[in-house]
Amino acid sequence: MVSSLGLGCMGMSEFYGPTDEVESLATIHRALDLGIDFLDTADVYGPYTNEQLVGQAIAGRRDQVVLATKFGIVRGSDPQARGVNGRPEYVRACCEASLKRLGVDHIDLYYQHRVDPKVPIEDTVGALAELVWQGKVRYIGLSEAAPATCRELGIGFVAYSPLGRGFLTGRFQKFDDLPAGDFRRGSPRFQGTNFQKNLDLVRKVQEIAREKGCTPAQLALAWLLARDNDIVPIPGTKQRARLEENAQAVGISFRKSDLARIDAMAPKGVAAGARYAETGMRLVDG
Repeated sequence: MVSSLGLGCMGMSEFYGPTDEVESLATIHRALDLGIDFLDTADVYGPYTNEQLVGQAIAGRRDQVVLATKFGIVRGSDPQARGVNGRPEYVRACCEASLKRLGVDHIDLYYQHRVDPKVPIEDTVGALAELVWQGKVRYIGLSEAAPATCRELGIGFVAYSPLGRGFLTGRFQKFDDLPAGDFRRGSPRFQGTNFQKNLDLVRKVQEIAREKGCTPAQLALAWLLARDNDIVPIPGTKQRARLEENAQAVGISFRKSDLARIDAMAPKGVAAGARYAETGMRLVDG
């Protein structure tokens, strides 16, 4: 059981332009004060530094947190290169390292960040099960594994990038609005004609949000929350003001006609462009 919304901490350390450790720590503390208890990080963010940041933020407040981290994406000297590793010995080593960086004696939710097609899933999950038996992990998860069976099996679904990596906030009106070095500059959805097509969609979201008296980000989060209680969005932010804006999404309700209108305006698959560049999509498609 977690709060209706979680907090994605990735951007506090990397990927989305300049970082501010003081504001990031204050944002995590504010999330806990607001009752947002589900924090999401991973060893690959930074790499490693995001877990250290989250660990610093929750020191003394561990009992208020449902802590999620991940293993399995491997980074090398090439910043664009990514690999995956699901070997049991790697799972065990990653868990020990994450526990140390986070400064905790157990991880509440431990995900395999990407499924490794070269390793039988039974071997990877078997290693995760051992960590549960040892008390080092409470629950396990798979990231970017097909969602179709989740409801059938009673598995919660964590919706990451629920604001379209910031596109659905309406803050980005042109490509140059993205900071230099920002990960999104290499994302197909923010490039070329895709940018304009997706911006046209955002403007429709903004129109409905104005009618509802909320921000586009709040509308997008409320739409996800309306799907059912087994979906937990984890919007990421590194600023308290954005966090507080997102948190207010839990108070927005929809009529069936509202949901039907949004679904008609933004049907599944409407976004232009893949959600990752080719190298990233290979990890997903594998």
